[in-house]
Amino acid sequence: MGFFTGLTLGTALGGGVLWLKQGQANRAALADRVEAVTQQALSQLGVPAESRYISVNGLQLHTVIAGPRDGQLVVLLHGFPENWYTWRKQIKPLVEAGYRVVVPDQRGYNLSDKPLGVHPYRTEALAADIRELVHTFERDRAIIVGHDWGGGVAWHVAMEYPELVEKLIVLNSPHPAALRRELRENPAQQQKSWYMFAFQLPWLPETLIGQSPMSSVNLFFRRNAVNQDAFSSYDLHAMATMLSQPGALTAMLNWYRAAFQRSDARPSTPVTAPTLIVWGEDDAALGKSLTYGLEAWVPNLKIHYIPNCGHWVQNEAPDEVNTQVLEFIK
Repeated sequence: MGFFTGLTLGTALGGGVLWLKQGQANRAALADRVEAVTQQALSQLGVPAESRYISVNGLQLHTVIAGPRDGQLVVLLHGFPENWYTWRKQIKPLVEAGYRVVVPDQRGYNLSDKPLGVHPYRTEALAADIRELVHTFERDRAIIVGHDWGGGVAWHVAMEYPELVEKLIVLNSPHPAALRRELRENPAQQQKSWYMFAFQLPWLPETLIGQSPMSSVNLFFRRNAVNQDAFSSYDLHAMATMLSQPGALTAMLNWYRAAFQRSDARPSTPVTAPTLIVWGEDDAALGKSLTYGLEAWVPNLKIHYIPNCGHWVQNEAPDEVNTQVLEFIK
């Protein structure tokens, strides 16, 4: 009995090791192509753009830059599990309207630095990165646009550095106080947010997501989109390549872990900048109720809802998003 039990256990362990090695091979094969994928993606933007590393707070942030040097500064902040490429459909319209467009891979993502541990990914550090990024371009103010976790960073930039934000645009990303309210009081949002709690587990989420990056990005982006045609096969390949960079999965999940480690519930500072929320109404993860009752926190607010549109709103409804953004910032 002991022999067969040992044999079975050894077989299982051996199979598990092979499974993990296969995942590592999948990621490595994709990760090695990142430079070629980046250059191809830049060439497809339709406007001249450069890829540059910018030093902020002791880190190097890989950043895509386009538009006239003297144009008004617009900073586009991606969410999870994205990168600069998620804004590919917004860069050209903004540049053609005369704006200087800056699109970083935020810390932990794609080609940007990935500090170890959870503490470096607290929202204070993420917001400070954006302040320093704006100052790198010798500007005192900028238009800040954020989606998903990038929207979370944008909210904090507007609250902590109000003098920096000329206008704020947030796409399918809840105000922090509204998220706390809904997680506390709304069972439907609690159910939608199950993944936030699952991401608190050590090593397992990144292992599962990283086992087959192509399958994971297909699940995240295409299968969770209302408009699944929004993501081409090349888009998924580019996202998988950038997600597969060494250390990226743990770093991006540490954003969620850092958020849950906060022991205080500081009252939210009112956002003084003119603010636009663009919200895809059929978001599978973030309910529309997160946009209700924001007047006390965001007194100068406009909300634009997009029906038949999911979480990846800037990809699923790019023309409508671009129209709303350009009209608001003009």
